[in-house]
Amino acid sequence: MLNDLPSPKSIERRAFLRAGLLGLGGLNLARLAAAREASVDTSVILLYLHGGPSQLETYDLKPDAPIEYRSVFAPISTNIAGMDICEHFPLQAKLADKFSLVRSLNHDVGIHSDGGIIVLTGKRPTVLDPTSQSKSEHPDLGAVVSHMRGFGQNAIPPSVAIPQKPYMTRPTYLGAHHGAFEINNPHANNYRPPQISLAPGTDTKIFEERHRLMKMFDRYRTGLDASGAMNSVDRFHDLAFDMLTSPQAAAAFDLSREEESLRDRYGRHLWGQGCLLARRLAEAGVGVTTLYINTPENGQEFTNWDDHIMNAGRPGHFGDYMKVRLPYLDQALSALIEDVFARDLDRRIMVVVMGEFGRTPRLSHNANGTGRDHWPQAYSALISGGGMRMGQVVGSTNSKAEYPTDRPYSPQDLLATIYRHLRISPDHTFLDFAGRPIAILPSGSPIRELV
Repeated sequence: MLNDLPSPKSIERRAFLRAGLLGLGGLNLARLAAAREASVDTSVILLYLHGGPSQLETYDLKPDAPIEYRSVFAPISTNIAGMDICEHFPLQAKLADKFSLVRSLNHDVGIHSDGGIIVLTGKRPTVLDPTSQSKSEHPDLGAVVSHMRGFGQNAIPPSVAIPQKPYMTRPTYLGAHHGAFEINNPHANNYRPPQISLAPGTDTKIFEERHRLMKMFDRYRTGLDASGAMNSVDRFHDLAFDMLTSPQAAAAFDLSREEESLRDRYGRHLWGQGCLLARRLAEAGVGVTTLYINTPENGQEFTNWDDHIMNAGRPGHFGDYMKVRLPYLDQALSALIEDVFARDLDRRIMVVVMGEFGRTPRLSHNANGTGRDHWPQAYSALISGGGMRMGQVVGSTNSKAEYPTDRPYSPQDLLATIYRHLRISPDHTFLDFAGRPIAILPSGSPIRELV
């Protein structure tokens, strides 16, 4: 199809890029334009708590259960009657009217990578890998949104990851150029916006000439490439060029434009500055911003929520790490929710907090310490904004948080809710590597209490 387009010399370069994106994307011009028009004002900020946060130590505490089941923390009341949450979430407790909890999520795969694949793509892996080294066979939420939207105005990327992408998902048959743009740690001393506008007086012709030469070499290499992989490389170069020369894109990533008091409120740490940056990006037009963040702990920035191994050698001390981790989440998340609502962005922006599964209701005691193991049969998620119904608890689990007893929902249902907000049809199909049409979601319906 690219051969039928005018040459780059006869049309404006940005228009050629956008036309080129149509050639291999599986959408015709009218459908792509309609998809962008419908979804351009909506955005999702996903706080992905990798490792599996315990439902009993966050949003479903069960204080009346036997001691070997109940949360090691006390529940506290929120500003919504009957909605109790963990004592280490005092800031969220003041904002319960601005979020809803889903306590009845469940699936059946208790493996980190495979569980992550299910909740991020909506599709079950063909072969489960107990070592948690599996990679997705289908694109995740961010890649789908990237494909459906493409780059926004002013070269704003459709999908961003802070500070890194989830390791278990890939864009797969949508093309590598639909992978999320990684931002690294926005709280680091050496953090600079990855897309920096050209300094005043810089001759843009130098960049354009270098870009033209690079394109010439890429076209030659593409002619030798039978797999089509170079098409993604070509697009990466085009998109990177757009972002480099876009002052609007640079501004979206620049946290120094925020007031110091607001940065303090979010928290001067990876969680806080990551959430603040996510809000800026969503406001600028990024479709999906994924915060794949682990908490600072003992000087280490990357420690996840895998709590059955994080208490090794400390019998009776389950929860010590949670006491460190939960306040980071509470400060950053509460500031994000308040900020989104204060700016009247709560219909445009949806905030989702979830992991790949929950934790075993019964505490286990062994040589590795005291903790909870993997438990996909019941887990919780928090949803804020998105024009959804706030201030409610959706679904419930039994007295020990073992299984849903009311309104059970699947990961596909939660994804369907997110796609509804983004105005993307879960029935839309892409062609996989074998040329077979694959629906965005194989099942699932939006959570009706929310919509």
